[in-house]
Amino acid sequence: MKVTAIGADISINDVSCSKSLIENIEKDIPNLIDLGASHAALTNITGDDVVISAFVDDELLEIINQGIVNILKDNAEDIGDIAGIAKDVASAGEGISYAEATIRQDRYPDAIILAYDTYGGEEFVEDVANSAINAAKGMNGLTDISKNLPNNDKIPGVGYVSRDTDDPIVVASVENLESIGVISSAMLGASLGNKNVYLVERNTPCNVIPGSVILSATAFLNGNVIDLAIPFQNKMQILR
Repeated sequence: MKVTAIGADISINDVSCSKSLIENIEKDIPNLIDLGASHAALTNITGDDVVISAFVDDELLEIINQGIVNILKDNAEDIGDIAGIAKDVASAGEGISYAEATIRQDRYPDAIILAYDTYGGEEFVEDVANSAINAAKGMNGLTDISKNLPNNDKIPGVGYVSRDTDDPIVVASVENLESIGVISSAMLGASLGNKNVYLVERNTPCNVIPGSVILSATAFLNGNVIDLAIPFQNKMQILR
């Protein structure tokens, strides 16, 4: 089994996602269950980017990925990142973001999903995402984590996008609930240690000075979505 996540900028503006866009996507999420996903959800909303994630058996990965792209395409206010998808690397443009990780068959499907949004395609976002990936590698309770950036691997069932794609996703699968806090803390700490990087609550507009990167963090637990920014905000308050 795998957790798969696909993100795209399909908003009509560069700062936020409209209420209608979010509602329309959520109405179509059950289509992925009909296609065979065990669980699916709109997990991350970061500035003007949305991420749809699903738990899926390996043999259905391509079908579910194409189903996610169809939902994004059908509900797009602006074709945006969808237009960058191509059948070969040479033709690919700035497009959708993709991440996947393997889940052990004898575990509940639980994952941590980080999604990054840039205003002007800030290049250092790759280093930020890789910081999170490298921080989680080798930790107790981690099953798998998505590939380091950049990569031009084919998105299964969808096609290719170019290295100009600038709003990455990081996905980590975890062994048990107790590992969620430890692994996500390492990933968030590594991300936020980079310059001009800010953690935001899910569905927060990108109200930062250009030259910055924002990220949202969710726990996708057996089909349920938890916005990790809220508990982390409370946990990081310094006691006096």
